[in-house]
Amino acid sequence: MKHRPLALILSAVALFFAAMTSAQAEIDVDAAKALAKKNDCFKCHAIDKTKKGPSLKKISDKYRGKPEGQEKAIKNMTAGQKVKLEDGTEEDHKIIDTKDIKELKNLADWYLSH
Repeated sequence: MKHRPLALILSAVALFFAAMTSAQAEIDVDAAKALAKKNDCFKCHAIDKTKKGPSLKKISDKYRGKPEGQEKAIKNMTAGQKVKLEDGTEEDHKIIDTKDIKELKNLADWYLSH
């Protein structure tokens, strides 16, 4: 009986780390990179440096941990809304050429993983 609370704690910790690993493993990095490349995302965005648009790291820092982060990232990729560029000018954001919600979520999750 004395070991039951310890076993429960260890099980909870193991489940937590399994969930964290599973969430990270769900991102298909190759597919996300391919979709980003196909849509010229890297023309304006880089992983960790500012180009015409913010870096993926800056995007991730803005939305990481927020429940609406994925949704906002997808909206930015699909709505064609005006965005302010790093030089202060504005233009319509390019719309990602896919309607597949799984692809959009994967790309958003990859962006937010940086």
